[in-house]
Amino acid sequence: MIEDRSIATRRTISVADVLPPAEYERVRKEWRARMLDLKRNRRVAVGPFATVLFENWETMRYQIHEMLRIERGGEEQIADEIKAYAPLIPNGRELVATMMFEIDDPDRRARMLATLGGVERTVYLKIGESKVAGVLESEVERTNEDGKASAIHFFRFPLTPDRAAVVKSGSAEIVLGIGHANYAHMAMLTESVRSALADDLD
Repeated sequence: MIEDRSIATRRTISVADVLPPAEYERVRKEWRARMLDLKRNRRVAVGPFATVLFENWETMRYQIHEMLRIERGGEEQIADEIKAYAPLIPNGRELVATMMFEIDDPDRRARMLATLGGVERTVYLKIGESKVAGVLESEVERTNEDGKASAIHFFRFPLTPDRAAVVKSGSAEIVLGIGHANYAHMAMLTESVRSALADDLD
């Protein structure tokens, strides 16, 4: 079971939050079911190929456990996974998201990504009449020298108190957009998504 945590303790992940492998195997089925439900209200399709998942403490804790399960690096791996994923937990004054371009056919995916250089710098949230540009999580370049974009990108959307209040209250439309010349699409957040994201804010 994923236990209830206060907002204050859901801003970071420590070694104490990581289950031993055998214990995780016992609860993994339950966790996976919980993640399907949770992500349903945190996932937004933008256009035909892009999916944006708004992350939180639970999604990152789950990801850490899955990486440990796959790589089986033991205790030495735990610190590395926490270092990689804990920064993707929203700090109460922002929303944090992973954007993925999902095309099953590898050749078609490569052709598409080759046309999307710099797409990571065109992602935004429109909250009412104000626009919040996505801030790249890492300074690592997500478009290579040949102009090919990565299939995965990580963003922060820093919010002023007024914009956070709008997200929490639902008093205006919220639109997630990508403004690239070769991929210009928008999606309005549903009420269920807005409500889930409101829980990420102080």
